[in-house]
Amino acid sequence: MNIGIIGAGHIGSALATRLTSLGHSVYIANSRGPDTLKDVAQQTGAQAVTAQEAARHGDILVVTIPLKNIPELPKDMFAGVAANVPVIDTSNYYPIIRDGQIPELEAGDLTESEWVQQHLGRPVVKVFNNIYADHLRTKGLAKGTAGRIALPVAGDDAEAKQKVMALVEELGFDAVDNGSLHESWRQQPGTPSYGADLPADKLRELFIQLGPKRTEAQHAEYLANHAKLQREMAEKGAT
Repeated sequence: MNIGIIGAGHIGSALATRLTSLGHSVYIANSRGPDTLKDVAQQTGAQAVTAQEAARHGDILVVTIPLKNIPELPKDMFAGVAANVPVIDTSNYYPIIRDGQIPELEAGDLTESEWVQQHLGRPVVKVFNNIYADHLRTKGLAKGTAGRIALPVAGDDAEAKQKVMALVEELGFDAVDNGSLHESWRQQPGTPSYGADLPADKLRELFIQLGPKRTEAQHAEYLANHAKLQREMAEKGAT
């Protein structure tokens, strides 16, 4: 396939490396322009382009940039892009260490990817946000292999979700349907699925236990977990 990636950080670069190794044609972009991506292009095998060129590359688009930068994406980014091209969102909300507070996400009703979807004006599919980039690069396994990691996939467009789930499987992970985009809170930071590298059966069991609608108690618990995680990340970054 032809796949565009907007964002050349840890997840974007890991995906570019894996996808090119599988034979896909990958265009990768960042906010500073293709001239700043020469090393990334050499390391990953992807072609460095502008955000508009990445968006128009073809079959699937991945948006993997800091959440706070979503509103700064080019307003004409989707000009000429077919409506049936799935848009993958990998973002996570880190208010303490990166994004600052986003009022719409503080109330608890709107999920991170619903907020992204509103700003992009296109349906998005949430995946690749709850796995470490190094694991995404190195821990894919053949279907049926013991220890294969499952990744949750959430979205409102059934056809787009199926295309994305097929890509997840090709990358060496079991794709587990996590319901609608409103249910994607179950894979956000602070939840038991975040960074856990669970197998498919355990991930499905977890989602059943959590239920489709986040309670106030769950929201408070996961906010506290996430705040602790961010403080630990900040401490590691300072050492």
